Amino acid sequence: MEVKRIVANISTQQIDAAQHFYGELLGLDILMDHGWITSYGNTENMRVQIAFATEGGSGTAVPDLSIEVDNIEEAYARMKEHGYEIEYGPANEPWGVRRFYVRDPFGKLVNILMHL
Repeated sequence: MEVKRIVANISTQQIDAAQHFYGELLGLDILMDHGWITSYGNTENMRVQIAFATEGGSGTAVPDLSIEVDNIEEAYARMKEHGYEIEYGPANEPWGVRRFYVRDPFGKLVNILMHL
């Protein structure tokens, strides 16, 4: 048996709010939309990964989601421009990433990162 995909499911009554944060600001595509559930992602081969943590590193809270991007400064600027409050960072971490924490429209703590 091989795991093919892991999907993070976020409960909300405001599904449309995801389009701005995940679609427009982070550039993810709608992969599936049934009205009651909309999935975002990209068509590239994304690695399957699930993490378990006692902290978020550097004394931070464990984020609900971690999203790796190719341009952390652009992601940071987009979040600030659209009024999202940055809760941590941006910071260069000793394990080789630059990252920041932001809350999505659903209150989920999102770790946005780029490998250095």
